[in-house]
Amino acid sequence: MADKQSKNGDSGAAVAVDDPAKVRNVVLVGPSGSGKTTLAEALLAASGTVTRAGSVVEGTTVCDHDPAAVRQQRSVGLSVAPVLHQGYKINLIDTPGYADFVGELRAGLRAADAALFVVCAAEGVDAATTAVWEECAAVGMPRAVVVSRLDHHRADPEGEIAACQEAFGAGVLPLYLPARDGLVGLITRRYFDYSNGFPPQVGEPDEADLARMTEARNELIEGVIAESEDESLMERYLAGEEIAEDTLIADLETAVARGSFHPVIPVCATTGVGLAEVLDGMVRAFPSPLEHVPPEVTSPTGEPHAGLRADPDGPLAAEVVRTAVDSYVGRVSLVRVFSGTLRPERPVHVSGHGLAERGHEDHDADERVAHLYSPLGANLREVPYCVAGDLCALTKVGSAETGDTVSSPDDPLIMKPWAMPEPLLPVAVVAKTRSDEDTLARNLSRLVAGDPTLRLDRNAETNQLVLWCMGEAHADVVLSRLRAGGADVDTEPVRISLRSTFAGPGRGHGRHVKQSGGHGQFAVCDIEVQPLPRGSGFEFVDKVVGGSVPHQFIPSVEKGVRAQAQRGIVDGHPLIDIRVTLVDGKAHSVDSSDAAFQTAGALALKEAAAAGKIALLEPLEEVAVRLPDEHLGTVLGDLSSRRGRVLGTESGEGGRTVIRAEVPAAELLRYAIDLRSLTSGTATFTRRHARFEPMPEGAVAN
Repeated sequence: MADKQSKNGDSGAAVAVDDPAKVRNVVLVGPSGSGKTTLAEALLAASGTVTRAGSVVEGTTVCDHDPAAVRQQRSVGLSVAPVLHQGYKINLIDTPGYADFVGELRAGLRAADAALFVVCAAEGVDAATTAVWEECAAVGMPRAVVVSRLDHHRADPEGEIAACQEAFGAGVLPLYLPARDGLVGLITRRYFDYSNGFPPQVGEPDEADLARMTEARNELIEGVIAESEDESLMERYLAGEEIAEDTLIADLETAVARGSFHPVIPVCATTGVGLAEVLDGMVRAFPSPLEHVPPEVTSPTGEPHAGLRADPDGPLAAEVVRTAVDSYVGRVSLVRVFSGTLRPERPVHVSGHGLAERGHEDHDADERVAHLYSPLGANLREVPYCVAGDLCALTKVGSAETGDTVSSPDDPLIMKPWAMPEPLLPVAVVAKTRSDEDTLARNLSRLVAGDPTLRLDRNAETNQLVLWCMGEAHADVVLSRLRAGGADVDTEPVRISLRSTFAGPGRGHGRHVKQSGGHGQFAVCDIEVQPLPRGSGFEFVDKVVGGSVPHQFIPSVEKGVRAQAQRGIVDGHPLIDIRVTLVDGKAHSVDSSDAAFQTAGALALKEAAAAGKIALLEPLEEVAVRLPDEHLGTVLGDLSSRRGRVLGTESGEGGRTVIRAEVPAAELLRYAIDLRSLTSGTATFTRRHARFEPMPEGAVAN
């Protein structure tokens, strides 16, 4: 939708920033329904970026432009909304709060230099938000907290601040307190009156406000002084000296930028309360890209590269943090520039390495960037350049996928990819008609290129096309996008790839004799089959004596037996964990051939299977579930009901417990959904193939 007007009115053209110090990249983080998108919309309107704020319910917001987001009334993808405030460009990065779209959240964290955590004044702090807080803390990302939706009928801002302090730990202190139609600043002791809207009128608080803010102000000042590099401040404060406001504010801003102090600001997007304070806080306290250490980079051959910094004149190094397909302009790549300057009509090198297991094969290509855009949601506004530290959008760069590095063809670079969660919900899709198959394949390649949390598995054994998604909501969005792209698709039950083996020893006689004029076909072989322990694989042993099977045809028998074992005997399930011994056979001096003995070997294995008993084997997965202790009993009982075998429990990071168990793969098809339900979304799990084991009596083979 290049250069199209946004639904709530784009008030002007984009501005290209020349100095990275004038950029702030801020990711909005919080649970679904906390008001992130509504806050972004209010900030856009307050700054004059849009003429009026849109509505999530009406589907008119800048950030929730995806049809799935409008239908579900919640964000399903990352979106960028730049605002200008006091000469600074603040790139607001709105991310989904629902767990299924955590990949979009991680992309937002990669693109940002600071995080604004948005929590509803009536909802508390959920475990998923706390986990993201801990991730940010681990890398030292600066954070602040917005307590939103002050107009909610159950709003309890003081209680929510206390919940944030309990969930997020030390350093989380309110900077303002709600008061009548505005806020009271704890450091400045000023009243910010929003009764007439944005911007607020600044005045003196009344006596009641001064009385209730005393304790909170003292706690805030002590917290700020504790973070100060001036060790004499605490002594002076304890001695009763009044510390200057400018000194306190300067120390507070330094502590926030350093990531050791986290101010809390109450906000109401509907009435405008707190918007000015949030904008000022992001500009004054959050760091610029100059203070952000770029990701590690190497050359395409893996050689280390000198560390980068946000220098517009440095080597070009940018990263694709999101890929989308627009019906008007095609593929759109959202890019964070970490070093150098991107300019239109210039060649670039696009590299993607390290994501092969997700279906993103390593690739390198030189392309030309035709235009650069500053994205405002789905609205693309052309800009002449994009300097280090800023975000921009590229169009029609066909080889670019999410996670790729964009650099100079003269100095190609690769950035270390960010950590992505493993998709664990399989969904089998099938085109309704043959004409839909090509459209489905084309759309799938686009979706996989843009979404690293989506994995495509073309299962040759079950002949199914399986999409591995993060959950039901993620799967719903993926299917909606496939259908919107013109592919009429259905879903079907996922079939598990089984194996088979011999339950006991067997013997087989393979005879392949044909005479139809000219050279005939003659091959006879006798084999013995023994089952092997699980995990042994396939063994072939030659015990022919007397040359009954000529030496040159023994590999042919093995090839035929192996091929038949791979094709399977029962319903096409491959045979594993067996030893096949060639004990005898016959050959003809003229009519024997490689092909004839391959056929005889396959027939011998079939006869041995028909005479003996074949057992079906199902895949067993090694599962590790990480969860809070209060859900331990529930999850252990559920694993037992899934025929799981618990191997043990151990203490994990963050005061959590890790359960290790072995569970049949057939019992894990919906485990991503069920575990979330059992633990209110507080547990995560990983899985990996362990081995195949016999299916129990009565189990249904799919």
